Amino acid sequence: MSLDELQSLQEKYHKKLSVVDMSFKRYLYDRINWDARMIGIKGSRGVGKTTLLLQRIKLAFANPDDAFYVSLDDLWFQNHSLDELAQWLNSRGISHLFLDEVHKYPLWSRALKNLYDTYSELNVVYTGSSMLEIDHSKADLSRRQTLYTLNGMSFREYLEFEGVAKLPALSLDDLLANHIVTAMEIVPKMKVLRHFNDYLRRGCYPFYKDSGADFLLRLEETAQVVLEMDLPAVEEVTYQTIQKAKSLLMIIAKNVPLEPNIQTLVSELETTRDLCLKLLYALDRAGLLLLLTNEPKSYKHLVKPKKIYLGNTNLMHSLSPSAEVGTQRETFFLNQVGAVAEVVMPLKGDFKVNGRHLFEVGGSGKSFDQIADVPDSYLAIDDVEFGYGNRIPLWMFGLLY
Repeated sequence: MSLDELQSLQEKYHKKLSVVDMSFKRYLYDRINWDARMIGIKGSRGVGKTTLLLQRIKLAFANPDDAFYVSLDDLWFQNHSLDELAQWLNSRGISHLFLDEVHKYPLWSRALKNLYDTYSELNVVYTGSSMLEIDHSKADLSRRQTLYTLNGMSFREYLEFEGVAKLPALSLDDLLANHIVTAMEIVPKMKVLRHFNDYLRRGCYPFYKDSGADFLLRLEETAQVVLEMDLPAVEEVTYQTIQKAKSLLMIIAKNVPLEPNIQTLVSELETTRDLCLKLLYALDRAGLLLLLTNEPKSYKHLVKPKKIYLGNTNLMHSLSPSAEVGTQRETFFLNQVGAVAEVVMPLKGDFKVNGRHLFEVGGSGKSFDQIADVPDSYLAIDDVEFGYGNRIPLWMFGLLY
């Protein structure tokens, strides 16, 4: 393989690297052990995985040609293999390879396994836009890779991305114990509720800045890509099954939060119970849905969810703009807290976190009536800047990562 054959890939790499924004790094950047030989980064489409790779190259390599970046959906791979690229890199002493859109490469997990086993000096960092397929293939690479999840932007990150404030992430225990003092440090510096309302509409995906007024439309298109491309990549599904998945998403969007009657859904979709549950959990892993169960969620044991939400509040505004404000509040809480803790459906209240803390979510008039006398119970209250006691402002649950 000649240098000329690699020239188009190098040019694309250099062009992408030259325009990468270095002003803001996602929370995951500093948590990754970049010294590991094989690193996988999974996450929903549009959360900033490509930028994360390019930022790493820019920060770690004075000479960018000491590393190599490529997207595996590039047409170059129609006539060439990943192993050919690795051979070329190895012959030139390039030991760091950054692979984007890895799920677009046929039998990608086997190809990565072969790279790891064949090229002992090669460090590989890969991303995939599909949370589904990377998880599906994890067993093949589990002994070789370190796997990370990049969630959508938190409210804390949104404030930094907007240039409003750079705040440290809080642990849940810190938040519960010190929310009053923390709010006193933050609120005088900004119009926190105004920024919070903006975040609920557009702040979960960094690409909102490039999309402008078309952001919600682009988000709807992203959901379509997940259904039409990611779902078939992880499951052997027919065109009819993809259409059923679209119908399922629309049914849920019109009825969030849906307390599902599985048999009714099965009838509406003209499918089986097993396939219906499989689709629900697939869309949960893709980031389009949030399934709330009454026991810790397992993707190997598919139990009927008690409630179904859209994946975040931005998706709500895109797919379910008429949803009630109470649903938006619950969606925000489940999305943000669920990224750092185990959340299930309790017998009383809205959410139980880490098997211990009980939460009700509501507006400023919300009372403890529904969870009175329950130990470790809290209210997450919208439309307030400050809390008191066990009443905590809802926006503060966006400071957890």
